[in-house]
Amino acid sequence: MTVRPGEPEPGVPDDRLRLRAAHPAPDWATVTPHPRPHLMVIQHEDGCPLGLFDGWLRAAGARITVVRPYAGDPLPAGGSGSADGLIVLGGSMSATDDDRCPWLPATRELLRAAVGEGLPTLGICLGHQLLTVACGGRVEPNPAGKQMGVVPVGYTASAGAEHLFGASARQGGVGAVHWNDDIAVTLPAAATLVATAPGGVPQVIRVGEAAWGVQFHPEADERIVTDWARSEGLVTTVEQAALAGIAAAAADLAAAWRPVAIRFADIAADRRTATGR
Repeated sequence: MTVRPGEPEPGVPDDRLRLRAAHPAPDWATVTPHPRPHLMVIQHEDGCPLGLFDGWLRAAGARITVVRPYAGDPLPAGGSGSADGLIVLGGSMSATDDDRCPWLPATRELLRAAVGEGLPTLGICLGHQLLTVACGGRVEPNPAGKQMGVVPVGYTASAGAEHLFGASARQGGVGAVHWNDDIAVTLPAAATLVATAPGGVPQVIRVGEAAWGVQFHPEADERIVTDWARSEGLVTTVEQAALAGIAAAAADLAAAWRPVAIRFADIAADRRTATGR
């Protein structure tokens, strides 16, 4: 059936036609799509994957390249290459275990270069410690012993204005999964303290404009942490209580850290736009 101009379309209510006229379909040929940031992820061992962040980042449009130097993948030399953001994951080694893990010096150099470039960077647990050492700080075993379970995040008074963690800081009452032996005892001169764990241990830092380190594991769920406990032979009631606490807080943890993952992808996308990639 042919519909002449001005006549109603058969079967379509008049109010819907008015809406269609007021809000015509976009000309997709002229729409600029939201950039898909390319994130490079450095993984140090099989048991410390990107975890929950993988799905959250991909849902935010990120393209992810995982580099596994322990399995022979070469680290990029001289900078981040085509990446719009860098994530350095955790691991059972220490930040200066160069003999055991010969790729660590190159990882620290990559982190130094990322800070110098202003590349959006997130170091998680070991990644946070590597960032600290790479930029002139110091990391040592925690004199209080292993930190584990869900620990409150003690944001500083100024953290609400933070580019990456501001929304989390304004939310308040946030906890995070800790499972670590080492801590940063001296921060780099260029570091800003964003949050502290109970006892004053640096928990979130920013180095320069766009490199963040977190002592905790926003990417880890109960399954991942249970595998860590088993690999370490931890079976005491203390560890069991810590794992039970992580399982009980799963929904709250996801609600707290999924927005941070999405925000990191957005910051990397802004970087991609700014560099004209």
